[in-house]
Amino acid sequence: MVDITPIIPADRQVIDTYAPGRFRVSNVVHEGAVIVFPDRSIAWDVPGFADLTADHFAAVLAADPKPDVLLLGSGARMQLLPSALRKTLREQGLVVDVMDSPAACRTYNVLLAEGRRVAAALLTV
Repeated sequence: MVDITPIIPADRQVIDTYAPGRFRVSNVVHEGAVIVFPDRSIAWDVPGFADLTADHFAAVLAADPKPDVLLLGSGARMQLLPSALRKTLREQGLVVDVMDSPAACRTYNVLLAEGRRVAAALLTV
């Protein structure tokens, strides 16, 4: 496991660690994919990166307030989000930044520490 915890207010969801098949967010272990918001974390039922559709982002699109940016952790390696899906999400007001899941975890914590409205949708490594 890799510890990636910066100093963040206690009422925020911090991604503590990631490991094959799971994430630990604010000392709670989540098996499988997860969406992390500053105030809560939810299980993310997705078949895999290649099968993502706009419907998989419904919880993020419904968030109030909506995040300024969604970090999409694509798993163990960086993958490209299909341009049609990226366009559909942008039209619904969601900016998506795709990176491998370890980078998404680290970036989420940094942006959270800066007080940014951020969310992370993470596939396991």
